[in-house]
Amino acid sequence: MNLRSAPEMEEPVLNLTAMTDVVFNLLVFFMCATTFFQAAESEMDVDLPNAASAGAIERAPEEIVITVRADGAVFVRGEPRQREDLIELLRTAAQSDPETPVTIRGDREAQHQSIVSVMDACGLAGLFNLSVGTTTPEEG
Repeated sequence: MNLRSAPEMEEPVLNLTAMTDVVFNLLVFFMCATTFFQAAESEMDVDLPNAASAGAIERAPEEIVITVRADGAVFVRGEPRQREDLIELLRTAAQSDPETPVTIRGDREAQHQSIVSVMDACGLAGLFNLSVGTTTPEEG
């Protein structure tokens, strides 16, 4: 009787090349998708004042961002707003959620009265969760 041993089986190999390609493609896709999204407020030419704690608080998705340019013009979502129009927009937001956060991005050269006028409009509309947009000072 001739006994032969069973042929040795090769150890299975897990090929991760395809999975690596998929993960890499997803990474590239999400990197591209996030760079294409920019809020209208960030595209406006506003020179924000410096503050050491700038950027420490992240914005909530339903936050209203009001931009005040150096000439006193007021913008919300990239559209110019007059005082009455701004108050109406803020009232609508306050009716849906009185805790809606509002960030005022005022140019450092804007007159104080322009910023106070926007803050007053927020108060008249019933929104009191206000913050002021700033940038971090350059270290030097």
